Amino acid sequence: MQIDWQKGLIPVVTQDENGEVLMLAYMNEEAFKLSCESGYAHYFSRSKNRIWKKGESSGNTQKIKQIKLDCDNDAILLKVEQMGAACHTGSHSCFFKELDILENSRIPSEENSRIPSANTPSYGILDELYHTCLERKLSGDESTSYTAKLYKKAPNSYLKKIAEEACEFALAIKDFKAGTKGEHKEAQPAYDIVYEGADVLFHMLVALADVGIHPEQLLNELRRREGLSGLIEKANRK
Repeated sequence: MQIDWQKGLIPVVTQDENGEVLMLAYMNEEAFKLSCESGYAHYFSRSKNRIWKKGESSGNTQKIKQIKLDCDNDAILLKVEQMGAACHTGSHSCFFKELDILENSRIPSEENSRIPSANTPSYGILDELYHTCLERKLSGDESTSYTAKLYKKAPNSYLKKIAEEACEFALAIKDFKAGTKGEHKEAQPAYDIVYEGADVLFHMLVALADVGIHPEQLLNELRRREGLSGLIEKANRK
C-alpha cells in the first residue's frame, strides 16, 4: 500500500460495519502509522493542529476492521467498529443534516440542524461551544441567534466585543481589589469577575471559530510555555 503523502493530509471516509458513512476526517503519515499499530483510528485535526485518537475524550473509539486505498493513492476508506456515537452531537453519524436543495434550494433551519441526544459524548465546554459557533456561522438565523448576528458583520462585530468585554473584565478586577461593590457583589463577591471573564472567553471562541482555530491550540501553546521564563519566551519570539 503506497499512499501519496506528498499531497499533504489525506482525506479519510469512515464507515461502520454496516456501510453507513460515519464521518470524514484527515490523516497524516504519523496518524496512519498510529492507526495501523494500535488498531484504532487516529486522525489529524486541522483545527486543533494535532493528532488525535477518535474517542480519546468521549470514549467513543473506532476499532479498525478494514483499510482501503483509492485508485489515486490519496484517499482512504476505513471500516470500523464504532463504540457509541461517531459525532460530537451524539448522533451515530456526522452526516445527519439533509439539504432540501431539490425542492426549494435551502439549508435546513437551525432548529433542525442538530439532533439532540441523551447520549451526547462529553468533549469539554470549549469544544462544544466551538462547534456551536461553527454551526451558527454556517446556518444560524441572525434574528434569533446572537452568535449568528456577530458573524453577519464579522470581524468588526466580535473584535469590538472582545475589546469591550476585556475592558469590563479589567474593571471588575480593579473594583474587586479596591473593595468596590459591583452590580452582583452582594450575592457573590467575585461574580462580576467570573461573568465578565466568561464574556471575554465566549467572544474569543466566536473569533477562533471564524478563522478555524480550535481553542485547544491556545491551550497547547500554554503547555509549550510551561516551565519557561516569560521573559525568555518573549525574547525568543520572532
